[in-house]
Amino acid sequence: MDLFSEIEAPEREEVRRLRRELEDANYKYYVLNQPTISDREFDEKMHRLQDLEAQFPDMFDPKSPTQHVGSDLVKGQKSKVKSNFETVKHKYPMLSLANSYSREEIEEWVRKLPAGVEIVCELKYDGLSISLWYEKGVLVKALTRGDGQQGDDVIQNIKTIPSVPWRIERNDIPDFFELRGEVLLPWERFEALNKEREEQEEPLFANPRNAASGTLKLQDPREVARRGLDAYLYYMLGENLPGKTHFERLETAKAWGFHISDAIRVCHSVDEVMNYIAYWDTERKNLPVATDGIVLKVNDLAQQAELGFTAKTPRWAIAYKFPAEKQLTLLKEITYQVGRTGVVTPVANLEPVQLSGTVVQRATLHNEDFIRQLDIRPGDRVWVEKGGEIIPKIVGKESQTCQTSQTSPTFITHCPECGTVLVRVEGEAAWRCPNEAGCPPQIKGKIEHFVSRRAMNIDGLGEETIDLLYRQGLLHNIADIYDLKLEDIAAQERLGEKSAQNILDGIETSKQVPWSRVLFALGIRMVGETTAKKIARRYNTIDSLQWATAEQLCAIEDVGPQIAENIVRYFEDMRNMEILERLREAGLQMEGEAAPEPTSDMLAGQTIVISGTFAHHSRDEYKALIEAHGGKNAGSISKKTSFVLAGENMGPEKRKKADELGIPLLTEDEFLEKIQA
Repeated sequence: MDLFSEIEAPEREEVRRLRRELEDANYKYYVLNQPTISDREFDEKMHRLQDLEAQFPDMFDPKSPTQHVGSDLVKGQKSKVKSNFETVKHKYPMLSLANSYSREEIEEWVRKLPAGVEIVCELKYDGLSISLWYEKGVLVKALTRGDGQQGDDVIQNIKTIPSVPWRIERNDIPDFFELRGEVLLPWERFEALNKEREEQEEPLFANPRNAASGTLKLQDPREVARRGLDAYLYYMLGENLPGKTHFERLETAKAWGFHISDAIRVCHSVDEVMNYIAYWDTERKNLPVATDGIVLKVNDLAQQAELGFTAKTPRWAIAYKFPAEKQLTLLKEITYQVGRTGVVTPVANLEPVQLSGTVVQRATLHNEDFIRQLDIRPGDRVWVEKGGEIIPKIVGKESQTCQTSQTSPTFITHCPECGTVLVRVEGEAAWRCPNEAGCPPQIKGKIEHFVSRRAMNIDGLGEETIDLLYRQGLLHNIADIYDLKLEDIAAQERLGEKSAQNILDGIETSKQVPWSRVLFALGIRMVGETTAKKIARRYNTIDSLQWATAEQLCAIEDVGPQIAENIVRYFEDMRNMEILERLREAGLQMEGEAAPEPTSDMLAGQTIVISGTFAHHSRDEYKALIEAHGGKNAGSISKKTSFVLAGENMGPEKRKKADELGIPLLTEDEFLEKIQA
């Protein structure tokens, strides 16, 4: 290798590294809804990659992140998301916008435009992009951005949004038109959803955008409707449309009954644009939905066509991103909360500081590792950030902060509620109180989970009532609920005979809740609602589940070693067995519909992994076929895997693992021939 090549090598390796990092960031943002880096950090990496690719044109790759937008397509991704959505090609490519974080850059962009050009300024809503197709006034498709060329049709979920009309009854509409916009979860609904998730000890959504994206990809439109999405529309496409400007078309869409923001303005100078940005930088904090910037578009549609596009973005539009809000404040003390599963969460108690229109006094510190990583202690001045996230977070400390001690930050060793010595399970980041039966927050938390809407759904037994009945000695565990008497409840403060009777009616109704929800309601660690359904399908009685081994449980999809061990441990605890016996005597549903008898034993003793997409049957149908012929489904490849049922777009990691272990791959047709279907 010559000297010139040696000098180039680090930059060339940086190109490959940046491509990997950006693809990974796109996947986590668009598919998992779990962003790991900020928008600004992503854009900085992208700009660096663009500069390097210009420096080394021989490294051009059409698959580079600089040449396409991130993809939110569910099918063909390496995630565990299951999808029944049809993938449809966009009529017009759905590109992203170039981002800027500098007002100076925005001024420069405006000044480079043709003289006298009108600019439409709009709020940049922080949601999930959507494309709505209308034929003869009827909504026929609702596509996500996907990869810009094709998207998932989520029309059944979109139809749950009240602000999106299914039909336009007018004589002045074209045969076909397309409206694009953002699907959003309003702040109020976002906070309510996160409160639900917090009560269930499920991971919280970081911001409304993640929550909206996750909601829109759910397979159950009823749950989508319950969460309360909204949609703001901002662009019309099609042939023979009314109006010669972008603004005129939006006004037309508004007249047709579409949800178009009232904040859109036509600007004629740099000063007007800057005034618009300055106004909404403050006023946006009073809006019911999340915004993260301003979008500028050339108003004249003919000028838009003349300016054209790059590979990823239109040249006639740009986005200005508001900087994340960050304030310095005093960390007064660290307190600790105990959840229903015993997890101890440290909480930062702060000198009150204003962020994004609200006063912040508390922020989660997650766990001991997080505290050590930031090296923070009470008395430090810390940076608190909100940005696009409603959940305040501490992102660092003032570098000049003087430490009173050179030792590492300390975490408590005993439960702050019951005094029990805390334990830390190997492989987990959290400390936990093991005193399940004697720690008040755990006892009350388990009861709150048991009566919640998605579990036993017992109305009237809210957090305050449970706390009251617990303090009066009437509730010590979930089985005590079914021993409550009218006179005991009615005698409590703020409760009367009518409220007591409503509670008892709810308790009686809960005896009809199906077995899968009873299993979820028990609150076994890491057994969520979906996992409980899968377990209940495999073990249709609590008696059969009680004697299942960890190995047998791991054969169920999405049940890993940790969940299996938690289930086994639950049934080994005699206190739990006593509670279950009381619940059985109370009349709860402890069994469900029996799994169908196997059609044959052709796959007996075989463990099969399914990967990819299929033409003849859905993935769920193939799983049912495997079980019907005596086989077991598994979610990951191991030495115990008999073969992989490999469809189109099989995950590369699974293919690599199968090759390494010598696991055979069967095509869809080969599998059907094997079972003679």
